[in-house]
Amino acid sequence: MTTASTPKTVAVVGCTHAGTFAAQSILTAHPDWTVHVFERNDTLSFLSCGIALWVGGHVSDPNRMFYSSPAALTELGAQMHMQHDVLSVDVAGKSLVARDLTSGEESTYVFDKLVVTTGSKPVTPPIPGLAEGLEDGRVMLCKNWDHGKAIKENAMQADSVAVIGAGYIGAELVEQFSEAGVRATLIDGLDRALAKNFDAPITEQVEAVYAEHGVELALGQMVTEFRLNESGTGVTVVTTAGEYDVDYAIMGAGFLPRTDLFEGQLETLPNGAIKTDEYMRAFPAGSTEASSDILAAGDSCTVLYNPTGTYDYIPLATNAVRQALLVAANIEEPMQKYMGTQATSAVQLYDLSLAASGLTQAGAEARDVNTRSTTIVQDYRPDFMLTTTPVTATLTWDPETHRVLGAQFLCRHDVAEAANAISIAIQARFTIDQLANVDLFFQPNFCQPVNFIGAVAMQAVAEQDAC
Repeated sequence: MTTASTPKTVAVVGCTHAGTFAAQSILTAHPDWTVHVFERNDTLSFLSCGIALWVGGHVSDPNRMFYSSPAALTELGAQMHMQHDVLSVDVAGKSLVARDLTSGEESTYVFDKLVVTTGSKPVTPPIPGLAEGLEDGRVMLCKNWDHGKAIKENAMQADSVAVIGAGYIGAELVEQFSEAGVRATLIDGLDRALAKNFDAPITEQVEAVYAEHGVELALGQMVTEFRLNESGTGVTVVTTAGEYDVDYAIMGAGFLPRTDLFEGQLETLPNGAIKTDEYMRAFPAGSTEASSDILAAGDSCTVLYNPTGTYDYIPLATNAVRQALLVAANIEEPMQKYMGTQATSAVQLYDLSLAASGLTQAGAEARDVNTRSTTIVQDYRPDFMLTTTPVTATLTWDPETHRVLGAQFLCRHDVAEAANAISIAIQARFTIDQLANVDLFFQPNFCQPVNFIGAVAMQAVAEQDAC
């Protein structure tokens, strides 16, 4: 016979993906606990990864981009503090101070357990004119509901837009702008679009499609200044290679963990991401032992990156949800370990389907990991079919252990699910030899007798044997 635990008071700070799932799961497992949820916005659970689709008119109802609500969490038993800004947290003293942004009233709350789900914030470098541009509205961010509304209502109606940052956000936004007839410029300090997500065999094809659709690529250029037009009708984006006069500019240069509240109180990476153990427990500053009363999940903390076996910062909603569920599972005592992530992701650009899992060659070099890369191009299904189209498949692997470390795919047919197969292979620590011999089906409607996943693995084995 089990004994019921003593009810606890939990403070959940931040409520997007990780906070929402953590609060739901904690209350489901412990309905007699007191769970305070603090969120500075008036909404929660917004699927910001769909902003570009919403902007481009591919969303039936933007309100359906919220999968939960303050009312839903309240019904579960949460004490919701919406539009409350947490001003300070005393981690050791187990208390926090929050201000009601509506009334201005400040209150102190005590807790037994702290769940840090403060998420991330857009990167806003100290570029001259950026702060003024953001205040004026001619420079926009792309992170939350209000940002999405501003982009759709203003930038989408403009003649010209510059997007800074050629990652997923920037890549999708310029696609939607170009499809709508808005002159779009994509600016990035790296010399390839999607350079952190895919290697050259794939990004070269993406850049060619951008050119076909009139997107101006300003790659290998750092933004040095934003100048608002004196007439107030636009902004000039100044880079190391030129100037771009547009109606609006959108910053999509990535994200950083929003963890200022915990500076000096919790162990973090240099970028501020909170370090956690395999049970999502955080480490008090100066301690090598994780605390059972402080847990973190989502964009505010590190992830175990399986391709390297190290803790890294990879802000993805999928990571946030899985980690949040583990917070609930481990909030009383360590029960379920985090299995880690391969950072599996996908994007649709025009008629191109792109997907990836694990390390790219460029990502391996940035992390000082020794890898080899193999690329094949073959029709995704037999050429006796009335239609087929090539798929580019790139496999990244360890030349010493032969372990599969990553893969990327591009095709005009939807091949995105291939990245999920590679994700499983990486997590299971498959070698290229094992992947080459995995049972993958053949049916002419769908694939070749040798599926492109197996084919690229076979090519990698052949290249290794030839060394």
